[in-house]
Amino acid sequence: MNTDAGPTAGVNLTALRGHNAALVLDLLRTAGEGGISRLELAERTGLTPQAVSKITARLRGEGLVVEAGRRASTGGKPRTVLGLVAGAGHAVGLHLDRDELRAVLTDLAGTVVAARRAPLDLGAGADAVLAATACEVNALLREGEGAGAEVGAGAGAGGRSVLGVGVAVPGPLDHAEGVLHRVTGFPQWDGFPLRDALAERLGLPVVVDKDTNAAALGLALEGAAGAGARSFAYLHLGTGLGAGLVLGGALYRGARTGAGEFGHQVIQLDGPRCGCGSRGCIEALCLAAVAAGGERGLDEAARVLGEGAGNLVSLLDIDAVLLGGRTVSAAEDRFVRGVAGVLGARARREGGTGPIPVRAAPGGATLVVEGAAQLILAPLFGRGEVARAVA
Repeated sequence: MNTDAGPTAGVNLTALRGHNAALVLDLLRTAGEGGISRLELAERTGLTPQAVSKITARLRGEGLVVEAGRRASTGGKPRTVLGLVAGAGHAVGLHLDRDELRAVLTDLAGTVVAARRAPLDLGAGADAVLAATACEVNALLREGEGAGAEVGAGAGAGGRSVLGVGVAVPGPLDHAEGVLHRVTGFPQWDGFPLRDALAERLGLPVVVDKDTNAAALGLALEGAAGAGARSFAYLHLGTGLGAGLVLGGALYRGARTGAGEFGHQVIQLDGPRCGCGSRGCIEALCLAAVAAGGERGLDEAARVLGEGAGNLVSLLDIDAVLLGGRTVSAAEDRFVRGVAGVLGARARREGGTGPIPVRAAPGGATLVVEGAAQLILAPLFGRGEVARAVA
């Protein structure tokens, strides 16, 4: 990840203590087990050594940071290095798909300490889905305690509190309000306040976002799009089709948080009816091709997905396309080749600098659910909107 000055630089103003602490925490997180010295923190953030000392003292008092040993210096006494206490807090990530629920419990470093998976019927209605979700979260927390993590919600000073629950669901939705819109095939969820309803059930803070945005956030934090890639599209083909967009190093949700409804761009005016009500949507065409089965069906699905990806590349001039979702994972090489082939053909016709890279997104089946946990963790480190560009 890029740690250049700019968004990384701190400011010595009392009003920005939270911002500066987030910068310090992020550097401690990325330093890993090797730790980082106070002098290095000052150099990397642009803060004064005095400001860094005050911040780290406060973080140590809160149990988030410890001294992690000493490092030889080029002159003078050895430097004390500090490290993040990864187990000082935890986050729950949930992926509520149309037919399946996945849940993970992670520590502050994003390491999964417990995981669960269960069938889910999104069409069963809000009460049934909320009850099943609460049951799985409670079981997850018990498993986390069994793994040695003190994770009871509201744990005392000697315990390890759960910071919140990040929930990834199919779109469209209102991220700011945590309200679902008309999920394709499940119109009964339109207008449902999922964030508030789940927070009341669990007694924990909840953040709700689209599954594709959660995945894109996790990918951006890991620099998965490649060196220097500031803008990329993550295309998710599973039970539906959507996109997560990172533009200029920031997760892009749009003014009404509805960006990324990639699957409902119409590319065939007289095509098959889509669950959204339109005809010839790329989602309907892709899913129909997959349902047809065989290599020919998969090749057609990849071709259609490639045409949609080509539209995004032309519109947004992005640096890379990453592919994921259970349908892609089942035939990863075929989809990567098919999409790359379409983009390559377009690039040859249009000229320019050549085709952009197409890759399978790392993370597999847990990419979305671990990204959901980052909806809670990333803001703690000042990375909620992926403020630093990947490098």
